[in-house]
Amino acid sequence: MAAYDAVVVGSGPNGLAAAIALQQAGLSVLLLEGKDQIGGGLRSQALTLPGFVHDVCSAIHPLAAGSPFFKTLPLREHGLEFLYPALAAAHPFDNGTAAALATSLEETARSLGKDQQTYLNLLKPLVKNWPALAPDVLGPLRIPRHPIDMAAFGLNALTSATFLAKRFQTQEARGLWAGMAAHSIQPLSNLTTSAIGLVLMAVGHLQGWPVPKGGSQQIANALASYFISLGGKIETGSYVTSLAQLPQSKAVLLDVTPKQLLEIAGDELSPLYRKQLQRYRYGMGVFKIDWALDGPIPFTAAACRQAGTVHLGNTLEEIAASEQASAAGRHPEKPFVLLAQQSLFDSTRAPAGKHTAWAYCHVPNGSTADMTEAIERQVERFAPGFRDLILARHTMNTAQMQAHNPNYIGGDINGGIIDLGQLYTRPVLGISPYRMSKKGVYLCSSSTPPGGGVHGMCGYHAARRALKDVFGLAIAPLSEEK
Repeated sequence: MAAYDAVVVGSGPNGLAAAIALQQAGLSVLLLEGKDQIGGGLRSQALTLPGFVHDVCSAIHPLAAGSPFFKTLPLREHGLEFLYPALAAAHPFDNGTAAALATSLEETARSLGKDQQTYLNLLKPLVKNWPALAPDVLGPLRIPRHPIDMAAFGLNALTSATFLAKRFQTQEARGLWAGMAAHSIQPLSNLTTSAIGLVLMAVGHLQGWPVPKGGSQQIANALASYFISLGGKIETGSYVTSLAQLPQSKAVLLDVTPKQLLEIAGDELSPLYRKQLQRYRYGMGVFKIDWALDGPIPFTAAACRQAGTVHLGNTLEEIAASEQASAAGRHPEKPFVLLAQQSLFDSTRAPAGKHTAWAYCHVPNGSTADMTEAIERQVERFAPGFRDLILARHTMNTAQMQAHNPNYIGGDINGGIIDLGQLYTRPVLGISPYRMSKKGVYLCSSSTPPGGGVHGMCGYHAARRALKDVFGLAIAPLSEEK
């Protein structure tokens, strides 16, 4: 007799999503977490000074708020509240101006001058169709429910960001676009780098880019609370290094990347599957800083003082050069910096009158270089006087990121590079990316489609696969209306 119907290893957003989907189907599910705190990339801690709450990994959550699966869950009833900055993101330039992504598609387009109509032509159809496309885009490769709309999206999404940028004439539109596409964490000349930029812009126009009140940990806490309310069980401090450690169950779902999978279950996988996993590629890492500040960041451009996220990189050319350098194993002097200022919109993050800030730049995988000076120089470049506000800082290089979350191999927060070769064939080319060569064992991490991001869709799709294979249960696909 199995102790549980299913065991899920790892309590990041995908592990939690998988556990919930299985428990919703009436199974008995155990969720194991190696750390003492659940959440994976969703943890929040006092990293600098007492009273300052910092997001250790993920910070801004457009995909969590827009996740087709998370939208079906009563997370607000379990303590999750999203707060929405006036502007989703801002992108400052050396001349003191800034481009910005507003919730209003038309407002954003108007701010881009000569590129107004080009922007509308590019984004308006996607914004209109995204609610219907999202369940298919954020899932494995399959016959789409809206093939014509999906084809139109794919024609743009599969291109490189630098190629698509040729449609724009203005510095503002090109810079704004480059910052969005750079979330793909790879050279902007790579095919498919347009995909993440388009999705982030579309979601921003539909709902904005929110921050969870109280910290990203609150997303994990709400998911866990809902899972437990369904009858699920969570055990922390249970670091799994072998399948033999697990209690008996009919199905096992692992929220890990191929490197850990080989360590945990390598001897029980087929030689061909092992060989494919060994060829899996990881992307650039990140160097991250959290600051406790004596006041808000004094950005020169007003738009930056209204945005939850600020992209620091000036022009498209500068951002492209930075990303290319990091991918080639070099540390750029002017790195592209992704900065979040949650405390401007969430007063629970810092003592009265004080603020937090969160930022990272891309570095070569496995880098231990200290990028503090380069990052702070970039912030000071667009916000003179920033350094005078620093009360304390906390830094993490790629090794420290991986120590915090073992899924961040070499500091890669995407669970593997999401380029054309690993977009839908992650971790291996097969009928199902979630099913392994060992019967009853599944992969549910960001190393499966659709990849990185706090959306839970990797876990949801892996759970659907396990429910069908092991338990003969077919759950209805997510409604595009939700």
